[in-house]
Amino acid sequence: MLKEKYDLIIAGCGVGGLYTALNMPREKNILIITKSDVLSSDSMLAQGGICVLHDANDYDAYFEDTMRAGHYENRKESVDLMIRSSRDIINNLLELGVRFEKNSDGTLKYTREGAHSRPRICFHEDVTGKEITTVLLEHVKKLANVEIMEYTTMTDILEENNICTGIKAIKDNKEFIVKAPYVVMATGGIGGLYEHSTNFPHLTGDGCRIAKKHGVELEHMDYVQIHPTSLYSKNKGRSFLISESARGENAILLNNKGERFVNELLPRDVVSNAIYKEMEKEGSKHVWMSFEKVPKDVIKEHFPHIYEKCMEEGYDILKEPIPIVPAQHYFMGGVHVDSNSETTMHNLFAVGETSCNGVHGKNRLASNSLLESLVFAKRAAAEISKRIN
Repeated sequence: MLKEKYDLIIAGCGVGGLYTALNMPREKNILIITKSDVLSSDSMLAQGGICVLHDANDYDAYFEDTMRAGHYENRKESVDLMIRSSRDIINNLLELGVRFEKNSDGTLKYTREGAHSRPRICFHEDVTGKEITTVLLEHVKKLANVEIMEYTTMTDILEENNICTGIKAIKDNKEFIVKAPYVVMATGGIGGLYEHSTNFPHLTGDGCRIAKKHGVELEHMDYVQIHPTSLYSKNKGRSFLISESARGENAILLNNKGERFVNELLPRDVVSNAIYKEMEKEGSKHVWMSFEKVPKDVIKEHFPHIYEKCMEEGYDILKEPIPIVPAQHYFMGGVHVDSNSETTMHNLFAVGETSCNGVHGKNRLASNSLLESLVFAKRAAAEISKRIN
């Protein structure tokens, strides 16, 4: 039963929204709304994995990899917070029941992706985001203090003297008001605004639009990441992502003559530009990805869902290359937030792809998105918990 007032309202149920709720005091009443159903967040689509500081000696290299991928436009203090918090996040996810791949001795197995100087990515097959988000959702659903409303869209926020006091939302064509002293926007990215995107089509930058209306600071709205490898299809709808970890495991890119034309492990923007140039030179609509250098057991164990999807499209990656094309994938800009995920409006917070805390700079390093969302969602929950009466 919808209440007139909650202690906290969270708009969005990806990992950012869910982890915020999980880290709040259990006696506080929380409302989570989501624009579609609870399974349709982009967090569910993340394939490759989630980064972690491999060991103490890895700090400088991980920091440099993140900065270099971001063209050194990253907010250094945010990068530092993310890296130093990463091991605790991974340990907590393991405690919650996330099934990261492990070696025979029980230690975590790591993979490598483009622009990483070493393997430092935890993963579950090729559906890491789905594994993490599903586990978080199961735990949130068990909380007596949390109410989840599906197919409910935040249309506006309420404010008094630049202090957020609640939201306006719409469900079943009926708009309503819900009060709360704290609001967290976790409404995802902007992929639904693009013709070709790996995002769900209902993710249309709602948080940014509402923030702009109220004069809340936005940051780097032009920093949009194009993923180099989505499966080329003539069918309309969401583009199917071919995980960067495929190239980390030695999948290669070929032009229509069967020639390699780029170092596949360069940052995403560099690889995407190389693909576009090759397509323009050849007058083609796609290039090719070959798994010939990837052992068959790795394909079947690490990339089973990619294998299945390609088979559905008529391509057997064990025997032949697949057509790929770049697609809009991630938004590095968003609503400006501080290190505790608070916006320039008091008591209004933003996490996940909605927010811009500066971790990613101009171009996100592969597999930093899930980690960044979780780290700064936890920080948002900690800050709200300190203030809340």
